[in-house]
Amino acid sequence: MADTIFALASGAGRAGVAVVRLSGPHAGPALAALAGSLPPPRTAMLRSIRHAGVEIDRALLLWFPGPASFTGEDVAELHLHGGRAVREALFAALLSLGLRPAEPGAFSRRAVENGKLDLTRAEAIADLVDAETEAQRRQALRQHHGALADFYEGWRAQLITAVGRAEAAIDFSDDGMGEAEFDAARTTAIHLAQEIQAHLDDAGRGEALREGVRLAIIGPPNAGKSSLLNALAQRDVAIVSDIAGTTRDVIEVRLDLGGVLVIASDTAGLRDSGDTIEAEGVRRALARAREAHLILLLQDGNAAAPRAAIPGDLAPDFVVWNKSDLHPHEGISISLKTGDGMATLQDLLQQKVQQKFTGEAPALTRARHRVALTEALAALDHAVVAHEPELLAEDLRLALRAVGRITGRIDVEEVLDFVFQGFCIGK
Repeated sequence: MADTIFALASGAGRAGVAVVRLSGPHAGPALAALAGSLPPPRTAMLRSIRHAGVEIDRALLLWFPGPASFTGEDVAELHLHGGRAVREALFAALLSLGLRPAEPGAFSRRAVENGKLDLTRAEAIADLVDAETEAQRRQALRQHHGALADFYEGWRAQLITAVGRAEAAIDFSDDGMGEAEFDAARTTAIHLAQEIQAHLDDAGRGEALREGVRLAIIGPPNAGKSSLLNALAQRDVAIVSDIAGTTRDVIEVRLDLGGVLVIASDTAGLRDSGDTIEAEGVRRALARAREAHLILLLQDGNAAAPRAAIPGDLAPDFVVWNKSDLHPHEGISISLKTGDGMATLQDLLQQKVQQKFTGEAPALTRARHRVALTEALAALDHAVVAHEPELLAEDLRLALRAVGRITGRIDVEEVLDFVFQGFCIGK
């Protein structure tokens, strides 16, 4: 039998209300010991909380008998006043009743282990808690509603059928069915390999939305890169100076562009320099540009000013000309001194981010998903060229396990059910 855990489910620190959650077989007895009796299931009741004859607080209580609860176990919630002394007194009482503090993620983990959530939905809970922008919230909410799980479960169901057909090709090789089942399983492998490859070729949009779209601002010294960063952030985050080479390291700021988290980076001016520190800054600027999702090349609009020469492997998404108040230029032209053109530039940035990184189709949101699907694709690529049903079946099983790891569903019995029920083996 699992032990019973407790934790503060609301934010730490001084607050009007603190929510403490219990989960496990002793959640009911512990709540009854503190409140005198259990409230009716899923009905909020105000009770005095006492331990060892001393009143701790008056709290709103909720009781969720398992399995109809978040974790699938007996769960209780106490909504108390949010003072530190109140919380500490309750925690001491719960410890004395034999409960233990929960570790990070323990409630969601129990929900997964008890079949209340799959791993993608559990990850979505963490993403909802961490969401800073509207796009992050929408993506996490879709994943929590099962958009990603349903997507992968569809592939898993097809793989279960394919494995069953490959097994049937082995067992029915003498009955004239083997070749047809082998071809059907191989056709499924070809189809799924194409779908998984297309899913992987998404430019990392799901991870970018969750972690932040990386925008690198590069250009020659004194083009106005630091001023542009300050203008986008609407506050002074980078030092602005007429002295060339002021920016030596990468400076980052987090922006909300149309509901999407964008991490914009101001970088050292691109030029050849005999200064060791400035040369290192240029190296870091180019490295950051190569890691970025989007590159903005800011050039000095002054005709006499030097232009930044960038390596051939870097393709800017935007080429912007500064100082339009002095020297108008074709293309995207702004003046960081007067603010002219900044609204247009922000609109273009927002449109590009929306176009490239948002969409309704389920997207990969974690490196864990990408690794598992890459393994599944490799197994399917082997399955497609397999000439023996035994090899085909093994490659399909490897793909099935890899896809199952994403949602946490890896069940060999499902394959056996398909083989025995669908093909009547052993009758």
